[in-house]
Amino acid sequence: MTHLTDAQIAKNAMADILPIGKIAQKLGLSADDIEQYGKYKAKIDPKSTFTKSNKNGKLILVTAINPTPAGEGKTTLSIGLADALAHIGENVALALREPSLGPVFGIKGGAAGGGLSQVLPMEDINLHFTGDFHAITSSVNLLAALIDNHIYQGNELDINPKKVVWRRALDMNDRQLRNIIGGMGKPTDGVIRPDGFDITVASEVMAVFCLAKDLDDLKHRLGEMIVAYRFDNTPVFAKDLHAHGAMAALLKEAIKPNLVQTIEGTPTLIHGGPFANIAHGCNSVIATRTALNLADFVVTEAGFGADLGAEKFCDIKCRLANLRPDAVVIVTTVRALKYNGGVAKDELKSENLDALQKGLPNLLKHIDNIQTVFGLPCVVAINAFVSDTTDEIELIKKACQDKGVDVSVAKVWEQGGTGGIDLAKKVVALTQSENKFRFAYDTDQSIEDKITAIAQKIYGADGVKFSNDAKADMRKIQKLGLDKLPICMAKTQYSLSDNPKLLGRPSGFDIHIKNITISNGAGFLVALCGEMMKMPGLPKVPSANHIDVVDGDIIGLF
Repeated sequence: MTHLTDAQIAKNAMADILPIGKIAQKLGLSADDIEQYGKYKAKIDPKSTFTKSNKNGKLILVTAINPTPAGEGKTTLSIGLADALAHIGENVALALREPSLGPVFGIKGGAAGGGLSQVLPMEDINLHFTGDFHAITSSVNLLAALIDNHIYQGNELDINPKKVVWRRALDMNDRQLRNIIGGMGKPTDGVIRPDGFDITVASEVMAVFCLAKDLDDLKHRLGEMIVAYRFDNTPVFAKDLHAHGAMAALLKEAIKPNLVQTIEGTPTLIHGGPFANIAHGCNSVIATRTALNLADFVVTEAGFGADLGAEKFCDIKCRLANLRPDAVVIVTTVRALKYNGGVAKDELKSENLDALQKGLPNLLKHIDNIQTVFGLPCVVAINAFVSDTTDEIELIKKACQDKGVDVSVAKVWEQGGTGGIDLAKKVVALTQSENKFRFAYDTDQSIEDKITAIAQKIYGADGVKFSNDAKADMRKIQKLGLDKLPICMAKTQYSLSDNPKLLGRPSGFDIHIKNITISNGAGFLVALCGEMMKMPGLPKVPSANHIDVVDGDIIGLF
């Protein structure tokens, strides 16, 4: 298998894939409970599932250390763990995010797992899937069009064209569209004003989509989004433009979770996909709740490292959706820890215990956060590579065991579910252990105190430095009565700090808050740490250059 690419493995596996109706049956669903998109994809009507079952399954969160160029394989591990739970006889479902086209055609590649731990049909999932992201993109741009049309048609709401905060969206990496001037041309071509595009997964509609509990809640949240400010600086909401009904209509089918399967036939709900370093980085609440209602164990993941994904999963998603993780898996690799210890990417295959020792504090800090800050039981999963040595594995095991945390070496890329059976057994045992789940902060605290709590408790910072703009933002937010919302930190994923070059477990640093924006529909405030990109650009040689269609088959996807 080692000479095959992930795409080739996925293509070969399609020969044995089950019809999606058979996968639905594993969750106790009938043909009437799903809406098929071809043979191997379907939408689930969430309402029908709650008349079928009420399992209230165990929720397993998969998170990781800070990501490195070496790769950690968090999605691959999540898929392999779900398959492993099925191997030991558990009724299990996966709940994952949908991939964005931007990274697929940019540099990151696909997001459907790897090796023998993949979700299928891989090509569909990584490309258009069931059209959810297109619907979200259309919804974002409909609102943008309604705003500019309102200004052009007389501006009854007295919108200040220079204080329109709603940006257009495109699910593609396109730096050229980050900042534009719209309305150029004839007077009938609109009002000239500054504008720009965000990638779809960074839009507030995506966050709203993923936090809404049902279609009615989605429509309400869409209406509560702040889109502009008047000349008197009072906010204009999407509902003021009567936009939320039409936006919800575009999302009526998209809001239903998508059902697919792993290579081994484990039911998988893939739905929604907000960025984890800008938004909250989790799949939809609707998909998670649906999975919990249909399976005894639900494996889900949060984006990037635990400092971003797991923190937001707990402090935002669980808080707003009344969820509680029953166990946490922290994914690491020997290679990634050595990278955190200062080893160059092209030297990671060689044993280096000194570098590994220096990189271990990154993992240990994430363990501290899960155990101490959030009060959750956890296990460390070492995603195995052939270059790992026995001494390196033992060093990680000893460091974790000194903190009272068990370790499992997972070989799910190579072996699929059988390579994760030890991990699956440890996870099941963890769900029976003591759980003192709590949040990192109380929403009744001031904005400054909430941000400081995250910075000090989760990142290990000395403190927080707020720019003058951020201080002004806090005063405005307090005046609007929105200061009790939870915080979504927009920070680099590569470091516990806001400096991507500070690897391992840095100390003696401050977190710098540039400004704070309001995502009122989503229900959180976004604290921007430095320069965070909401519209990525393509690399010099993008992945798109290697993707092609030959004899009807897509090649080069990943």
